[in-house]
Amino acid sequence: MKYHSIKNTLFSKNREKFSNQMKENSLAIFNSNDIYPISADSTMPFQQHRDIFYLSGIDQEESILVLFPDCPKEKHREMLFLKETNDHIAVWEGEKLTKEKAFETSGIKTVYWLQDMEKVIAEIMSQCDTVYINTNEHYRANVETETREDRFTKWLKEKYPAHSVAKSNPILQRLRSVKDPIEIDLIQQACDITEKGFRRVLNFIKPDVWEYNIEAELMHEFLNNRSKGFAYTPIIASGNNANVLHYIENNQQCKTGDLILMDVAAEYANYSSDMTRSVPVSGKFSKRQKAVYNAVNRVKKEATKMLTPGTIWADYHIEVGKIMTSELLDLNLLDKADVQNENPDWPAYKKYFMHGTSHHMGLDTHDYGILTEPMQANMVFTVEPGIYIPDEGFGIRLEDDVVIQKTGEPFNLMKNIPIEADEIEDIMN
Repeated sequence: MKYHSIKNTLFSKNREKFSNQMKENSLAIFNSNDIYPISADSTMPFQQHRDIFYLSGIDQEESILVLFPDCPKEKHREMLFLKETNDHIAVWEGEKLTKEKAFETSGIKTVYWLQDMEKVIAEIMSQCDTVYINTNEHYRANVETETREDRFTKWLKEKYPAHSVAKSNPILQRLRSVKDPIEIDLIQQACDITEKGFRRVLNFIKPDVWEYNIEAELMHEFLNNRSKGFAYTPIIASGNNANVLHYIENNQQCKTGDLILMDVAAEYANYSSDMTRSVPVSGKFSKRQKAVYNAVNRVKKEATKMLTPGTIWADYHIEVGKIMTSELLDLNLLDKADVQNENPDWPAYKKYFMHGTSHHMGLDTHDYGILTEPMQANMVFTVEPGIYIPDEGFGIRLEDDVVIQKTGEPFNLMKNIPIEADEIEDIMN
């Protein structure tokens, strides 16, 4: 891994919190992700399943974590099953985790090789009543691929049909949404790497560069700072491309007078950051561009203040909509009649700002969190309002990542990343 080692106390605490919410005499099983094929013998770069990483720190394929807090055998209350390393693997792929290194990483003492899994599972299944399986129930999930977790669950239920089945996901949704200080520090490191990339491209952008040139500059800086790269597919959208919310082609030339919307951020140690900035290709905003930019920035600042413990996500978005409506009226993009005659299910402001303002962020860019439950201290949210005006050939979105505090305004993890229009112009010039 490129990242520095993480204290295994984080993973021990996470397992303890999960185990405390399990039913009596139950066990839970978590699998690594597959390495996904492309074609022939080509594969995609491995990405660890965030749940097993959250609970163990194990960042390797073909790994299984088992938690059985009430197991009669103390050694079987926490177990890892790993792909056995050997000299051949060491030569062709590089060394895999040894049992000793797995303990050092996770804090789990009992480590078996994967070939022993079915034998050990047979023993502990005879001692438990309920099995927690891990399903993806994120509100944005749309998975067509059968995962390694899915295959394992299918095997387990066929092999042991008499056991009760429970879901790990509701527990994990709540646990993962509230960050440990170590996690916040890792997200901060991802944000700091993103800052370095953004400052690099502010000195690089000029008329006639291509969107992919900017993407390359960012990747250079991210890799040089121990990141695997982008936390999500980067959006480098110049001109009217910014009005396509998920524009990812990044293949157009940046023209004099245009704006570039960059929704780009680094990961670090599997933790995401999520940033959006909109900057002028020529280094200076037009009067109209700056007016819209400052309106978006004001909405972002006011929205940020509302992210406090007890806030309900849906109510928050209604209030942000009211602030955006006021700004759009001032920009003459809406008039009073538009607002008076609006459809309550699709308010007038949605013509220019059609997406949400905030989502949970952490191990996943759109991280776990139950949106119907009140916000809590140490949750990390994005704040990302935008105004998109295809008729004028530009769109603007601004986004920072913030940590909800027990009292007062959230802490902005991106407070050092330039965002004021005048500061952007000063740096670019």
